[in-house]
Amino acid sequence: MPILSIFKSTIFLLVLMLISCKEEGKSHSSVAKNPKKDSIPEIIVAANRTFDYMPLLKAKKVGMVANQTSVIFKENGYTHLVDSLLSLKIDIRTVFAPEHGFRGRADAGEHVKDGTDAKTGLPIISLYGKNRKPSENQLSGLDVVVFDIQDVGVRFYTYIATLQLVMEACAENDVPVIVLDRPNPNGHYVDGPTMKEENTGFLGMTEIPLVYGMTIGEYAEMINGENWLESGKKVNLTVVQLENYSHDSLYHLPIRPSPNLPNDISINLYPSLGLFEGTNVNAGRGTEFQFQRYGASFLDSTKYDFRYTPKPNFGSKHPKEEGKKCFGKDLSENMRMDSVSLQWVIDAYNNTQDKTKFFRTNSFTKHSGTDQLQKQIEAGLTETEIKQSWQKELENFKQIREKYLIYN
Repeated sequence: MPILSIFKSTIFLLVLMLISCKEEGKSHSSVAKNPKKDSIPEIIVAANRTFDYMPLLKAKKVGMVANQTSVIFKENGYTHLVDSLLSLKIDIRTVFAPEHGFRGRADAGEHVKDGTDAKTGLPIISLYGKNRKPSENQLSGLDVVVFDIQDVGVRFYTYIATLQLVMEACAENDVPVIVLDRPNPNGHYVDGPTMKEENTGFLGMTEIPLVYGMTIGEYAEMINGENWLESGKKVNLTVVQLENYSHDSLYHLPIRPSPNLPNDISINLYPSLGLFEGTNVNAGRGTEFQFQRYGASFLDSTKYDFRYTPKPNFGSKHPKEEGKKCFGKDLSENMRMDSVSLQWVIDAYNNTQDKTKFFRTNSFTKHSGTDQLQKQIEAGLTETEIKQSWQKELENFKQIREKYLIYN
């Protein structure tokens, strides 16, 4: 090879090494690459922006609302936010744990117990069980509460209810709240039935659609701005924002946000297949394909080629239809959706031989937010007809939502 060519190759390699060295020091998060736009900047989660929020925590007694997704991303993995803040000499006094617990191991609906974190020795106060709202005594002595949990943008996913109750308790006790924002993997659309006031509860505390298209930080601003706190007060709220995020961003969650949402497909299907939680149909719990399939032993076996048998596993100690052969559909190869689909719930209902076995009426109403949806399915309305009945309320919500959007 000519000497000039060798010289040029050497210079090129040196430039690449310099660029690589510069990149090593940058904050990092996990983001799915857009195959059409490989050059888009990666999303930086708020937890990584330590320079922005560390001054708010210095010399303060801090409470953390956190779980297994509360992490700071690094080049070769991640560290838990609590561990990182402790190493930076932040005075964390208490960890408040949501559904599934601080380390994310509890089954859905299972009460989470108070305890002590084995790694840090910090006291853990459960916010899922009898106590879902921090008490005055539990907040006593805290100067600030930090909320950092990965949400998935679905109303009946209970982390936004925990957020609202934490904000309410802090407003009542004059404790500021800092929300470290994270992307919403279902933030690219708004859809589904709107919660009715008479059905509000922990599966939906406010009258919002099933899929609301907001990050947890944007939603916190809406709670405060719309006066949804029962105390009638507003909390002293700070939202630390994401970098390089838009509502159309493709975002890969590197950590399960809960035991039964194992991957991006399950998270994307969750708004639609989550409606099966209010029925006797199994939605993949007790398999390794949670919220990527559905079936039941009482569905018409002649209508389905797909079969599976739910068994106890990491995500479900006692899944619906445990040990029974279920007839249904496999959706694990489903394309990314930008709306709530009713086709699968309607399909399963139509192919249930004994219709009295299908709905768990109270639970279905709590999940859908309205008793109207069950009535519409039972009356034989099409998906198009049912979705048309949502449109006015969706448009009203979008107008309110617009005021609180931080990102495009």
